[in-house]
Amino acid sequence: MIRRDKLLHGWREPVVPRPAATILLLRDDPAEGLQVLMTRRSATASFAPGAYVFPGGALDKADASPAALTAARARPDQDEQHRHFAAAALREAFEELGVLLAWRRGTNEPADPSFATTLDRGHDGDLYAQLEREGLELAVDRTGWMSHWITDRDLPKRFDVRFFVAPMPAGQTPDPDGAEQFEPVWVHPATGLKRHAEGNFSMIFPTIRTLRQLERFETAESVLEACRTQQKVFTSCPRGGRVAGKDTRYTEDEMAFGELEMVAPDGQVVHDLDWQSERPVRLRTNVRRLTAPNPSMMTGPGTNTYIVGDAGGCIVIDPGPALPAHIARIAAEVGEDLRLIVCTHSHPDHSPGAPMLREAIGRDVPILGLSSAPTARAHSEFVPDRELADGERLQVGDSTLRVVHTPGHAANHLCLVLEEDRLLFSGDHVLNGSTTVVDPPDGNMVAYLDSLHRLAAEPVDFILPAHGHVLGPAEPAMRKLIAHRLTREAKVAAALARSGPGTLDELVPHAYDDVKPALYPVAKRSLLAHLEKLVDDGRAGRDGDRWTALGA
Repeated sequence: MIRRDKLLHGWREPVVPRPAATILLLRDDPAEGLQVLMTRRSATASFAPGAYVFPGGALDKADASPAALTAARARPDQDEQHRHFAAAALREAFEELGVLLAWRRGTNEPADPSFATTLDRGHDGDLYAQLEREGLELAVDRTGWMSHWITDRDLPKRFDVRFFVAPMPAGQTPDPDGAEQFEPVWVHPATGLKRHAEGNFSMIFPTIRTLRQLERFETAESVLEACRTQQKVFTSCPRGGRVAGKDTRYTEDEMAFGELEMVAPDGQVVHDLDWQSERPVRLRTNVRRLTAPNPSMMTGPGTNTYIVGDAGGCIVIDPGPALPAHIARIAAEVGEDLRLIVCTHSHPDHSPGAPMLREAIGRDVPILGLSSAPTARAHSEFVPDRELADGERLQVGDSTLRVVHTPGHAANHLCLVLEEDRLLFSGDHVLNGSTTVVDPPDGNMVAYLDSLHRLAAEPVDFILPAHGHVLGPAEPAMRKLIAHRLTREAKVAAALARSGPGTLDELVPHAYDDVKPALYPVAKRSLLAHLEKLVDDGRAGRDGDRWTALGA
């Protein structure tokens, strides 16, 4: 669905990743606690030379053969794919480090440690045939599937890797092959991360993140149990961007990921993520973002002004606050190309710059939006030159912006869908890194959730918020936000039942015990909106400034 002519950096087809598996061998050290076995890769290796890694490698044909299944014992909850990949990980541990995690066939007795030294470790040694001959089974049932990493799209050599965990078999000592792996070392996760930060323990991104995952565990068994019981395996194909001129990697759950996916979907590390207000940031050839210099607790890095269109015609979305320097930068960027100014809503960090921009341009450019409702506060009064209708389309060059009325954060809030590129300009309705404040009486939680459900059904790929980086993919982000709001509603209802009747001041520490007390004045606004929705739902009552739970 991408209009590739709108991409800033063209398109380079990523290399197809090769299936692979790795194993984290764990033990409990009496002095240090949980440790994981790591080795140093050869300095001449074609992938991650000199880095400390976990043993592993690419899947061989034998790993996906019936012989591999026959030579491996698995649990009922481990499907065929798990068995093949885990068998490959255990095979690699044997070939690279001489560590054999196996059972005597048909028994619950571990293989004698001597087998690890007598079997052929060569890549042509056919481990599965040897196990069959010796009456042994690989202990796939003792492995847990921890995570799934796919090498970054920008790299010339890529792997699709399953990360498994298993206990280090008793009585065995790692013996590196001296070709691919060197210097086996037992590492406490925090110690490994500290050494890496100090610059004397090189690791690649997935290894670093895996050690961070392990930091929260105290024993090998607790790691194995977490892997056995987790409902979903963490999966990531990281993306890279530049921060302060340095390449930095991000996973799908981090705030910068969506922007990197939108700007360089093929994975090129070409986009600068640093926040600045001096010049626009290009996101597509037809989309630019200029961030106002108004950073704060409420605005994050500042209010994003978006410029949609190419040379010959553009629309400015949210000129922002009344800051002359910001308005001057917008005017210098759009010049004679400006056709329309659109405000997503009337709050003071979004609409006051509109008349100032028109004056700076020196032409009668129309200001469009929705008039503020009587419920708006005095600093949020706004009357456009023309009211936009829900579903109306604004055309600029080969780009079409469709208006979606989304009350909730403000009664006159609207979003815009760039239809050809499946982009949503969300104003304050959806933010990156925080949830928007719903502040009655102009804000309304029922309307806000209804608008969220409507936006979740829109055919869009990315969300361009008024504060923060681009969000994506859009649909999961929207569903996550809806779930967050409903979880907060449940927490408010529980706090009211447990601690009420109470005032906003009395209830906020219970309903928002996961935020800092300094944020309580802001949290009280959305708390009021949640309580009003509970009243509408018949689940709460109000007597003056006190709120009471109703029903079961």
